[in-house]
Amino acid sequence: MIETKTNLIELVGNRDFRLAKIGLNGLEANDAVRVLQEAPDREKIILFRLLSRARAKKVFKLLSHSDQLTIVGALGERPRKVANLLNDIEPDDRTTFLKNLPENVALPLIQLLSPEERKITNQLLSYPEDSVGRLMTPEFVAIKPTFSVETSFEYIRHYGRNSETLNVIFIVDGEGKMIDDIGIGELLLAAPGQRVQELMDHRFIALKAIDDQEIAVQLFKKYDRVALPVVSADGVLLGIVTVDDIMDVDEIESTEDFHKFGSIKSAIADPIRAKVFDLYKNRVVWLFLLVFMNVFSGAAMSTFEDVIQSFVPLVFFLPLLIDSGGNAGSQSATLMIRYLAVGGVQLGDWHKLVGKEFLVSFLLGVTMAIGVAAIASFRAPEIVAVVGLSMIVTVFIGSLIGLLLPFIFTRLRLDPATASAPLVTSLSDICGVVVYFSIASWFFGS
Repeated sequence: MIETKTNLIELVGNRDFRLAKIGLNGLEANDAVRVLQEAPDREKIILFRLLSRARAKKVFKLLSHSDQLTIVGALGERPRKVANLLNDIEPDDRTTFLKNLPENVALPLIQLLSPEERKITNQLLSYPEDSVGRLMTPEFVAIKPTFSVETSFEYIRHYGRNSETLNVIFIVDGEGKMIDDIGIGELLLAAPGQRVQELMDHRFIALKAIDDQEIAVQLFKKYDRVALPVVSADGVLLGIVTVDDIMDVDEIESTEDFHKFGSIKSAIADPIRAKVFDLYKNRVVWLFLLVFMNVFSGAAMSTFEDVIQSFVPLVFFLPLLIDSGGNAGSQSATLMIRYLAVGGVQLGDWHKLVGKEFLVSFLLGVTMAIGVAAIASFRAPEIVAVVGLSMIVTVFIGSLIGLLLPFIFTRLRLDPATASAPLVTSLSDICGVVVYFSIASWFFGS
């Protein structure tokens, strides 16, 4: 594949466009995308222009948004080319491209669309930003329950050429309301004269256009579907969402959650091309806020100056103890955020999990206390009990913070991923310092 990429780029450099066109259009769409991704911008644009109209439609969908924008910008001098491209790509893919553009850039592109495609695009863009309506395509096949199997196939052959998928055929009544769906395999195995209504079981799963995209992700995972219908509040079938679009959403949501968990403001789509200042401002806000949170740790330590001066060996074990509490909290938070995201636990399950976490964190704390007490017995035997007891309590508190924060954020209708590792660690650090020196003060009577 590397040789193919190099050859095609060299052919363009040598202006041998005929051979480059033959070679590029002979590749699978995914391989053609890799060639364009590797090419410099000038060669990238030329290579895209060499694609056939049908292949360009498939390749454009798979490119990154920045590459799509580069290509559309380069084609801007040829409005007809841009119009053909935007009219050809699927409505949901076109919406995904346009929604990420500034309004002053998107509007002129929308005006290049045919009246029919412009109407579809404006309708999809009218739905809330992260709603299912932004993902759906109106290109599907729907049949009536009164159709015979034979008539259904004639209808599918006539109207199904542009459908996003034919794996599932949707059934609507005279008013266009969704009443069922049926797999194409079931139709194939049925007798030609059999009525569609005889094959219906009236069990189907549908999304609403205003549903959040995360709901769609969960339903696709739960029911293992290749496509789901999207209906209006009145049950009218508006469009469908396919699994490839949901996979893209799932990847984006997972990336956003990962960034939030690391206390990064937002995801950078292409970190290699991103500017240094963009990367800087993407991370600085949370780090700056967490610096001020950690001031409380220093303030807590300052209240125990007498204890520290009297028992200097206590300082040696301080980083070990507070890091252990923070690590335990991060573990708990990671597990809970994941369980909440995939639907493994619900908001009302928190009290059930707290009971288990009491036991688990206690066992973890005791195990780690034995290890740290063994170290303390060689370095400072007089504080073995303080270090051991502090380890148990610190791990215990850190684990509970990590468990409860995602539930609290969910209850407040905030993204639980915002209960991020640095936040959990900072809270655990403050608690760890207070616990450690409070136990030391109590133990030594200071």
